[in-house]
Amino acid sequence: VQLQASGGGLVQAGGSLRLSCAVSGRAFSRSVVAWFRQAPGKEREFVAGIWWSGGMTSYAESVKDRFTIHRDSGETTVNLQMNNVSSEDTANYYCAADLAARFMTRNASAYTSWGQGTLVTVSS
Repeated sequence: VQLQASGGGLVQAGGSLRLSCAVSGRAFSRSVVAWFRQAPGKEREFVAGIWWSGGMTSYAESVKDRFTIHRDSGETTVNLQMNNVSSEDTANYYCAADLAARFMTRNASAYTSWGQGTLVTVSS
């Protein structure tokens, strides 16, 4: 499985941005695709995840009710809709896949396939 993240850029505080993760190759039914982010000087943290089959989602508390993760109608792209962003959302965002998930974990080490980062910068 290959993942390619896109959509990052500069956005004003309170604005919106949509990140996309294009997934190619074979995705197993028990896969989880997730978004992580890493701000300068901080550890990589889980943002949101979605089961490839079934579509159940999970969010970090810091983004709940502001961000939405979903698969597109063609089911080959996982998007992260970011609304009402703040400076605390500034980070490199990565999409990742856990191809043999028994449960959705927020531990980055469980995810074996990663896309390159896409930088999101929120200006105040």
